[in-house]
Amino acid sequence: METIFDLARAQRRAGAQVPAPESVEDLPKTALREHLPALPEVSELQAVRHYTRLSGLNYSIDTQFYPLGSCTMKYNPRGTHRAASTPGFLDRHPLAPVSVSQGFLACLHELQEILQRATGMGSVSLTPMAGAQGEFAGVAMIRSYHAARGDTGRNEILVPATAHGTNPATASMCGCIVREVAVGPDGDVEIEALKAAVGPATAGLMTTNPSTCGLFERRIEEIAAIVHDAGGLLYYDGANLNAVLGKVKPADMGFDVLHLNLHKTFATPHGGGGPGAGPVGAGELLAPYLPGPIVEKTAEGYRWTEPPHSIGRLSAFMGNAGILLRALAYALMLGSEGMQRVGEFATLNANYLAARLGQEGFDIAYPNRRACHEFIVTLAAQKRRFGVSAMDFAKRLLDYGVHAPTTYFPLLVPECFLIEPTETESKEEIDAFVDAMANVLAEAESNPELVKSAPHDLPAKRLDDVEAARRLDLRWQARKRSL
Repeated sequence: METIFDLARAQRRAGAQVPAPESVEDLPKTALREHLPALPEVSELQAVRHYTRLSGLNYSIDTQFYPLGSCTMKYNPRGTHRAASTPGFLDRHPLAPVSVSQGFLACLHELQEILQRATGMGSVSLTPMAGAQGEFAGVAMIRSYHAARGDTGRNEILVPATAHGTNPATASMCGCIVREVAVGPDGDVEIEALKAAVGPATAGLMTTNPSTCGLFERRIEEIAAIVHDAGGLLYYDGANLNAVLGKVKPADMGFDVLHLNLHKTFATPHGGGGPGAGPVGAGELLAPYLPGPIVEKTAEGYRWTEPPHSIGRLSAFMGNAGILLRALAYALMLGSEGMQRVGEFATLNANYLAARLGQEGFDIAYPNRRACHEFIVTLAAQKRRFGVSAMDFAKRLLDYGVHAPTTYFPLLVPECFLIEPTETESKEEIDAFVDAMANVLAEAESNPELVKSAPHDLPAKRLDDVEAARRLDLRWQARKRSL
């Protein structure tokens, strides 16, 4: 694929972007370059066209169906961006005093209350900058709670095999020992395995509900009782809250602390490394340990306050303001009835898609269970019969103009596709995805090499994933040019 350096010609300039000589006259000589920067010598129009072409090669929710399981790649309404971009918000300095920030603080306080109502938690902190940081906060709060009680021997975090993939890493980062809890063939946690795992070292249990298998844990109240009776606490990974938003609250399931992925449930941007926001909610036991600051409403107005036993601050400037404001705008657009429809239509779309794929000959991993927002297709039979793997299917789907679902996760299902259509996709789009999957299935049977060598219609063909990960080389060497 052509790089922008391939377009370069000596002495070609984007003149409007070159600083005027007088603009550098007052700079000390030590700050001036001896050689021109290693930038491509192209015109402004060439640069615009090149990067515009590249942007058209990206797969994104704005351009293609993007059914990544456990990631909720749903549409971000542009109205929420406009609301968060009003001058009053954009022009406010992060260090502006409370006296001139009452409107901004009022918005954050309202978002706190909305998230409290949606989750059933007593208090919410908006400051974590991503879901991963929210997870870290939740486990750190559990550890601080036990330490404050002198129960320092509690250093084990239980993680069901169907939990979100980041949970074990988060627990380890907080200095905990991770113990996996087995899951039965029906997708539910094995109660006897859980009973055998809990004990005096149990700090807590981390899980999602619905699980990463797209199944609602039917014995969640019993699980909560077992962990609580052993002296542990329950952490709720909010990655899959989109499935039950407005229908059931994590607090009612027995969870003590949670984080929310605003980029999944509340339709703020997702992907590309940010921006993010992962608010943390806590019940009565853990609310004093929330990361600060939190917005408090008083008779005199709004102000920042610190929880009495806070684990500390996790971000500068009290969180990612723009993303929080987008989430508030989205929540206000939905209202309480709209939030219920999110869960209803996300579940409806997933079950419809699972039924359609089953009719086309695909194996649903848990055919006797009702899916929630996502479900798993196992391609083990196709791998056995045709030698075509889940990754081969994923690469071939790119030729059909759709992004592949999540592959090979969760690990307990062989050759799996974890598929989440979300509530924002139309029936026509879902049906088109079924057609693409059916076409690839037919190709796998009639011409397996076509699928195994895909993609064919993209600028980059099949890469050696292992080699790319181990020996990735993105360097470009340019000749030095005199000023």
